[in-house]
Parts: sequence; C-alpha cells; structure tokens
Amino acid sequence: MTNLDLYAKAEHLLGIEEATEALYDLYRSELDDYKVKTLLDVGCGRGGFMRRMISDGVKCKGIDKSAVMVAECRALGLDASDGEISEVEGKFDAIVSIFDVLNFMPQEELVSFLEVISQKLEEDGVFIADINTRYGFSDVAEGTMSNDTQKEFLSVDAVFENDELHTKFTLFEKEEDGRYTKYQDTIVQYFHKIALFQKIPSLKLVDKQTFSLYDTEDKTLLIFKKKGANHGKSDKVSSV
Repeated sequence: MTNLDLYAKAEHLLGIEEATEALYDLYRSELDDYKVKTLLDVGCGRGGFMRRMISDGVKCKGIDKSAVMVAECRALGLDASDGEISEVEGKFDAIVSIFDVLNFMPQEELVSFLEVISQKLEEDGVFIADINTRYGFSDVAEGTMSNDTQKEFLSVDAVFENDELHTKFTLFEKEEDGRYTKYQDTIVQYFHKIALFQKIPSLKLVDKQTFSLYDTEDKTLLIFKKKGANHGKSDKVSSV
C-alpha cells in the first residue's frame, strides 16, 4: 500500500468534507468564466468534482496516484486512471488540481509537471490549482489530531520545518476476528513561493487569490493560461 492509498483509506476520518465541498464550489465558479467542454482532473480522488462537472455537461477524465481512489471512481462509472499525466491522450479546455495536489511535488518535479500541463491544454485552455500558504502549513496543518469509530482509529502527527510538512498517518482497522491491523506511513508536502509559478516557461499565471479555507488566508488559488494565448481576463498577479 502506498502512502496515498493509506491517505485514501483514512480520508473519511479527517473531517475535510466541508472544506472539499467549498473548494469544489470555488473551482466551479471560476470555470463558469470559460467555455469548458472537456476537463482533466489531476488528483481526482473519488471523483466528486468530476461528477459535478459532468452534471454541467462537461466531458471529464481523472487521474490519481492512488489506486484505491481510481478504483472507486471506476466503480461509479467515471473515466479515471492511475497513470502519469504525460500518458493521457488528447488536450483539454480545462485542467484542475484540487486540494494541495501541487504541494505534494518537490520543486523540480513541480516545474516538469507544469510543463506537461501546458502540453495537455488547448490553446485557450485554463489550468486551476490551489496551494497552501506558509501560514496554512505552519499554523493550520502542523499539529496532531485523532479520530475513531467502532472499527477504526486514526492518529495524525504533522511537523512543518525547512518548508516541508511531514505528516505521519497511523491507522488501526479492526478485523472480523477482533484483532487490529496497523497501517503507518508519512506523506511529505512542500511549500512553494508564488515567484516559482511566475517563472514557468509555457504557462502564464494570470490570477492568484489568497483565501481562507480553514483559517485566515491559509490557501491560494492559482489560475494559469498558456503563454501566447488570448487570456480573456486582465492579469491580476503582482510579484511576491
């Protein structure tokens, strides 16, 4: 089991349903400004956002590195895979990466990822993603929490230092014979400065919006267009 599969097994114990729905509403509102007929959801999870967009008449495809998440998407009849974005065929009017997906990549990997994103966008396509602010990491994500049900117990311990958040997940699941199976792994997330996104060769950061998801200004929404494309909106980004 990969660390992201462990996250998938424990996600329902994290209490993030309300925050996830708020992000879905924000992304959906932003995409209303564009004529989106095809969408790729990178880090699609269980497919909640794809289901929303499909209900709006958008053709959606999802990819996720968790086989557990992808299996649940497919069980719902969604077009999802656990491959790399470079392996996805075709181009899309919109690509999204919702809920910290970019923070799971170290800088070098992130820059390469964004270059591939540009290749998968239609000429006037849009890429939208959210990242944690430094405050979001140090004052919101860092710390400990636990939750349990009759059959499960989850402990989470997160430490932020040197611009990295190391989160240890420990999950106990009760088996039919009454014994518990223990799963444990650590997920690393990386803080990224806005200046990094302003230097991507093939994408132009046309808008950024810092907002409060859990606490004061803990998230930033990033909106990109292909460089050279007709952006449609006036740029709203200042150097940080």
